[in-house]
Amino acid sequence: MLLHPGETPAFLWSAAFFFFLLFSYYMLRPVRDEMGIRGDLESLPELWTITTAATLVATPLFAWLASRLPRRRFVPGLYRFFTVNLVLFWGLLTIVPAGPTNITIGYTFFVWISVFNLLSTSVFWGFMADLFTAGQGKRLFGAIGVGGTLGAVAGSSVPATLSSVLGPVHLMLLAAVFLEVVTQCARQLCQHFGLTDRAHSHLPGLAAGTPGGALQASTAEPGRDVWAGFSLIARSSYLQMMVVYMLLFTMTTTFLYFEQARILKETLADSSARIGWLARIDLLVNSLTLLMQVFVTGRLLTYLGVMGGLLVLPALTVAGFAGLWQSAGIGMVMSFQVVRRATHFAVDRPTREVLYTVLGPDAKYKSKSFIDTFVYRGGDLAGAWGTALFTRLALTASLVAIPISMVWLGSAWVLGRMQRRVAAVHREEPTFRSARNRPV
Repeated sequence: MLLHPGETPAFLWSAAFFFFLLFSYYMLRPVRDEMGIRGDLESLPELWTITTAATLVATPLFAWLASRLPRRRFVPGLYRFFTVNLVLFWGLLTIVPAGPTNITIGYTFFVWISVFNLLSTSVFWGFMADLFTAGQGKRLFGAIGVGGTLGAVAGSSVPATLSSVLGPVHLMLLAAVFLEVVTQCARQLCQHFGLTDRAHSHLPGLAAGTPGGALQASTAEPGRDVWAGFSLIARSSYLQMMVVYMLLFTMTTTFLYFEQARILKETLADSSARIGWLARIDLLVNSLTLLMQVFVTGRLLTYLGVMGGLLVLPALTVAGFAGLWQSAGIGMVMSFQVVRRATHFAVDRPTREVLYTVLGPDAKYKSKSFIDTFVYRGGDLAGAWGTALFTRLALTASLVAIPISMVWLGSAWVLGRMQRRVAAVHREEPTFRSARNRPV
């Protein structure tokens, strides 16, 4: 049975949380991508470099806030901050007329929403890994992901059908409304789990004798050491392999993104047409993700396990780049993008989040945010400048991506073996982590 006694309210609030978070993001994703290609494609590597630099600034600030604010204030407050930012962007892009200044604001929005997407999603899954045990994560994370996929489908359908009516800029204001709903969902979860007082006890660090240096799961607040996330990665081979896995994932993602941008730029000249095309890709991705989550994910992960779940996306990526190398047309890149992203959301992402359930709060909020933001953007940066280099050397990015994807496949196998060793010694809490179900 999916839901055990006492889990229903937390599950519903978590699914609603993810629904409205992805609803707001997928309303804005096509707007972001279109703003990124308004100028010359040659400017994209510089734009991605700025995005990485912004992530480098945001990551330690994020860790500092997580160290000093209790989760009941930090998590809702972060989404409230993003909401205010979105309203400010809407005001600027509405007031400033079309021209170089407007394009610069659009580039700034591109950077902002790229950082927002990584931080907001990382915080959500870190929060989930903090509230639920490893066993609950295996049962519930896929179903919670369905809530997010429904939000993504609904969100991507808005610009796909209404961008020419509402105008791309006004979608920002509508997305801000749904981000405020996200804030309220976070507040409800904090109340449900009794996160009302900050725990002043600090974790001693890595659990002795744990393979890979994994931390034992805990409901304590993160410690006050801003650099704890970095030091945990330096001392944990388990977290280090997650870094390698993430770098290779994002590098291959960026190779595919640039191929899509090039083909889209060459094929469609109209801004609204490009936004509509990008939104339709998102709609197809999220619709396929939903079907996979409902009918495939649970059965597949039950049969394959964590290691199998980690291997699926790299193997698919090797095959996809081989196909794109042979036929670099709009149909091929669209098919590859849709299937790859859907597999990432339905299989790869839930599998990766289960890896964090056996870690402590410092790893969940600090190490995880570093991996999900700075390491992610580091892979983006390597992929962006790598693509620029391949272009100058007259090399096909798809051909270079094939061996890199094969290395990624090998790292997934190693990480899967490490997860088995960590899980074998991890003692899971038998009771549901909720204030309403704690023994008196």
